[in-house]
Amino acid sequence: MSRTALVTGGTRGIGAAISTALKAAGYKVAANYAGNDEKAKAFEAETGIRTFKWDVSSYPACAEGIAKVEAELGPVEILVNNAGITRDAMFHKMTPDQWNEVINTNLTGVFNMTHPVWSGMRDRNFGRVITISSINGQKGQMGQANYSAAKAGDLGITKALAQEGAAKGITVNAICPGYIGTEMVRAIPEKVLNERIIPQIPVGRLGEPEEIARIVVFLASDDAGFITGSTISANGGQFFV
Repeated sequence: MSRTALVTGGTRGIGAAISTALKAAGYKVAANYAGNDEKAKAFEAETGIRTFKWDVSSYPACAEGIAKVEAELGPVEILVNNAGITRDAMFHKMTPDQWNEVINTNLTGVFNMTHPVWSGMRDRNFGRVITISSINGQKGQMGQANYSAAKAGDLGITKALAQEGAAKGITVNAICPGYIGTEMVRAIPEKVLNERIIPQIPVGRLGEPEEIARIVVFLASDDAGFITGSTISANGGQFFV
């Protein structure tokens, strides 16, 4: 029986590429989403991947949603924490709401999703937790104190949980994408992309969502069992750790 993978923010952008790649690799996939019913319905019709709606910033919603996924598809053995939001502002103009919304989704959401599946992974002596962080969690970014803090926190919880899970067959890793050619990034004016963003990337182009998805598929596999607590940078050489 194939393993069940759950991808948060799994119906659009990088998340959609991850969901699709995991299905192609033979996993039973559940794609979580927060708000866009139309996009989710179209994604499910196109891919055949089941979609489930809840807000990862709510622990009760995560526990309830995960229970529904497991009732339908089986125990979650691969968790991909991909859901994230931005509420950009220079720090002196940032509101508490802008701070809290990003922290609650991008960092606390990782706790909310991982905690309910952790005991089951321990009991089964197998699990894969893969969190999509960001280059800006590594280097920081002006106007994104909230986002950078949350994504840096994702790296901290990854390293801590890797130590806790290792003896139980659970690996915990993070991926830090740079600029990826998602719908959101490609909506940036072409002049800005070509003159300000792409020149910062040594390989001379945006990344593709499928390139991040291929990393996830590898980390989810049995072949990656000796890799845990790691942060994989996928940024075209823009930033080295």
